Amino acid sequence: MDALRQLDTWPVRTAAAVVLRSPGTGGAGGAPGAGGPRAVATQVGVAGDPAVRFRLASVSKLMSAYAVLIAIEEGALALDEPAGPESSTVAHLLAHASGLAFSGDRVMARPGTRRIYSNTGFEELGRHLERVTDIPFDVYLAEAVFRPLGMGTAVLEGSPAHAVTATLADVGAFAAELLAPSLVSAATFAAATSVAFPGLAGVLPGFGAQHPNDWGLGFEIRGTKSPHWTGATNSPATFGHFGRSGTFVWVDPAVNVACVVLTDRDFGDWAGAAWPALSADVLAELAVVGTS
Repeated sequence: MDALRQLDTWPVRTAAAVVLRSPGTGGAGGAPGAGGPRAVATQVGVAGDPAVRFRLASVSKLMSAYAVLIAIEEGALALDEPAGPESSTVAHLLAHASGLAFSGDRVMARPGTRRIYSNTGFEELGRHLERVTDIPFDVYLAEAVFRPLGMGTAVLEGSPAHAVTATLADVGAFAAELLAPSLVSAATFAAATSVAFPGLAGVLPGFGAQHPNDWGLGFEIRGTKSPHWTGATNSPATFGHFGRSGTFVWVDPAVNVACVVLTDRDFGDWAGAAWPALSADVLAELAVVGTS
């Protein structure tokens, strides 16, 4: 894929990327029970070594959130059950709407009134799941997400908010799941990738104040945010996450395309310029291929 060649020009020592596409059969995302057979995502471009391990940083939140969604489907948790600060629920924690600060235990707003990006919120989710299941969160994540998806080298060593390490092959397998979900129902996946607590303003780390600052249940949603780390041609329905360690995953359901990029250089101005350009070029190249 020509678009991925630009990784060679980035100011990083090591980078790897994969682009996947799903035919989109079986309804939105091809999820089970969506009205047809499950779609299968296929790789349409790859760059770098798929076996090199990277720190995922906050891309870890996507995988931790997925484990929580699976726990909800299993009946261990409920979105509306209390968790975190007073009046907060599991849904508030997943959607960065609990009022908890980025770090520490300070409560900065009433639940449901502001979008405050919070590592603490995800750490509280992990503790809550441990309390109700009596299973360590890292074990639950491995058993519920990593093992079923064949993510053989993925491991959580610390906070559910930012401490997963994995290879491109592993993260690509997770992205394929997001294109064609098999571990959660169509209804759960649709809820997770739709805006939770609509209209909330907040700060998107690295890109400033956004109004609204849309978020789903663990998934950041592009919406009308500007500036943003995805491309200008990504649809508003695009969902995913980026990590401070120089990583990102996005899925654009309007075109059934996912893009994963992993690097060994922390997020900074270089990424704010390079990532949207790459994303736009990926979509442009696939549009040409799709009409040829």
